[in-house]
Amino acid sequence: MDAIDRYAGDLLGRATVAAQAFRQFDQAQVDLIVEGVYQAAWHARVDLARQAFEETGMGILEDKVIKNSYASLLVYEDIRARRTVGVICHDPVRGISEVAQPRGPILATIPVTNPTSTTIFKALICMKTRNPVIFSPHRGARKCIRETSRILAEAAERAGAPADAIQCISRSQSDYFERILRHPQLALILATGTRSVVRLAQQSGTPTLGVGPGNVPIYVHRSADVPLAASSIVFSKTFDNSTICGSEQAIVVEPDVDRELRPLLEKSGAYFCTPQQTEALGAACVDVGRRRMRAEVVGQPARFIADRAGFPVPEHTRILIGEPEGVGPDYPLSYEILAPVLAYYRVDTYPQAIDTCEALNHWGGVGHTVGVYANDERVVQDFAMMNAGRILVNTPSSQGAIGGTFNTLRPSLTLACGTEAGNVSTDNISTDHLLNIHRVARRRPNSRWLDSARARSVDEKVGAEEIREIYNRNW
Repeated sequence: MDAIDRYAGDLLGRATVAAQAFRQFDQAQVDLIVEGVYQAAWHARVDLARQAFEETGMGILEDKVIKNSYASLLVYEDIRARRTVGVICHDPVRGISEVAQPRGPILATIPVTNPTSTTIFKALICMKTRNPVIFSPHRGARKCIRETSRILAEAAERAGAPADAIQCISRSQSDYFERILRHPQLALILATGTRSVVRLAQQSGTPTLGVGPGNVPIYVHRSADVPLAASSIVFSKTFDNSTICGSEQAIVVEPDVDRELRPLLEKSGAYFCTPQQTEALGAACVDVGRRRMRAEVVGQPARFIADRAGFPVPEHTRILIGEPEGVGPDYPLSYEILAPVLAYYRVDTYPQAIDTCEALNHWGGVGHTVGVYANDERVVQDFAMMNAGRILVNTPSSQGAIGGTFNTLRPSLTLACGTEAGNVSTDNISTDHLLNIHRVARRRPNSRWLDSARARSVDEKVGAEEIREIYNRNW
């Protein structure tokens, strides 16, 4: 056994012992632990945000404080009263009781874009479901993730959690991560991060709850409140410099809406690039050869990105908007870019708008999120048919996708995207997905099965009376 195997075995061994102890806890004990973790996260939210901002160099400090507040307070409020231990549901008519059981040790990958908030979120839902969690930090945010893990682990243990209910990988080499992914004692992987991280988790052979890229198209219809759409888009796209994967990536409009929307966006700090600037912006933001955004621009301010692209912008610029002529590999701005950069498509007709949104969704964000601003329910229904787990109506996309503020979606920082993205769900991942549900089924004979017509359909060689006699003997 080499050093990597020994390390993985020790980590999972301690998590397995914690899992066995956790199984003996009742709901009241679990809820005390969850409250303790929430309180610790809430009290540390500002300091942890500062550490994340300083270590990653991404986003906006004040917005990271809000993210930590969201991941602690809103998630806690959502899960606090939910039953996750023992009988959680009983239907006396059907005779079915549902019993919640933990899955076991969970490996949770943490992205560089939302490091402390995602750690808080995953710790809360794992503690609520009695699943020990091992955090795998992104290399660009190791210090702040490990510090968040330490604070939450100490709080959990003070509140009565088993030792090692919250752990963090202390080795930075990828070999350790890959060996832990495949460890037989690991029950589940909560994979949030880059495509390569999620794909590695999905290929490990361990059950995985994964995510997918966003590339969210936003359509503004003529029936919409256009000023509301403009303010919502700017509010969302500039939040933490667009480091949430559900943030807007492209705006699609027809000419009449464009005439009203464009000046409103400009007034709010959007800068519309010339064709030459659009080309330079695309090259600065996207590595077309590798088909992905450049890490150097993720979470950076608009003026910083414009400077990298080689053109000046006014001091008040908050968002850079380019107008590509299509969608696909030849149009870099049609890729997902987690920065205050937007593609803008002006199309002639409503069918063209639908087609453009679908093309953007399939090009880089299938199953994730689409947004529509409209007060015509027929338009909403058209968008409801798209392949997206979240169809957001008249809602800021960053905040709307993660739920809990502008809608009643489950608050979550892990957004699944369905089977085309390699995910088993399209949900906002939460406690429900971390439980094994056992079902106690009491005797409730199905009298319809004994109907003579049905009996004949089972086997015409045996008459209804014979089948009835067979079942009567066993009632």
